[in-house]
Amino acid sequence: MIITLAQTKGGVGKTTLAVNLAIERVLRGKRDVLLVDADDQGTAADFTALRAERLNGNTGYTAVQLSGAAVRTQVLAMRSKYDDIVIDAGGRDTAGLRAALTISNVALVPFQPRSFDVWTLAKIGQLVSEAQIINPNLQAFAVINCADPQGSDNAEAAEALTENPSIVYLAAPIGRRKAFPNAASQGLSVLEVPHPDSKATNEIKLLADKLMAALAVPAD
Repeated sequence: MIITLAQTKGGVGKTTLAVNLAIERVLRGKRDVLLVDADDQGTAADFTALRAERLNGNTGYTAVQLSGAAVRTQVLAMRSKYDDIVIDAGGRDTAGLRAALTISNVALVPFQPRSFDVWTLAKIGQLVSEAQIINPNLQAFAVINCADPQGSDNAEAAEALTENPSIVYLAAPIGRRKAFPNAASQGLSVLEVPHPDSKATNEIKLLADKLMAALAVPAD
């Protein structure tokens, strides 16, 4: 399974979800997981370096940094070695993001329930549609990240996706929680920290479950 966290807008929590989903797959299924940092900012690679330092090199997954067309060629060359590959790509429209979409089973598009984020969904939807010409098996799902605890913004943001037929809304919102940056600062996922935030851990597990269910793939 190749999952690309895809966005053309930065600051939506793409890398946070990428590392937490990668570690969730490792912990749940004892699976061989590859995390690909295809974002020029290199945040997933920085996280993995911190994780390796804190855990004496035992990150639990393999991590590489790739860019441009190498995202496609190198991932295709390595995919037989791994059960799951999670690609952190984008933050803007890049060759690496486009390459990732041509080889992925899933594009997972995080967005915040804000007007600027909702407006970007048309752009990423266009990229998905273009990639599906080469990769007709690509499926795209959007998930609300940094969801509001109350009010109508979440529902209105989800409703806006009905205007974008290339992306399906996944009803597994991730709340705006300190647990995520606090865990990342330790090189950990929210699933691994001492005294974990149950809401944060349940949200990541639900997201993984919903994603696998949408694809009719066993969760573990």
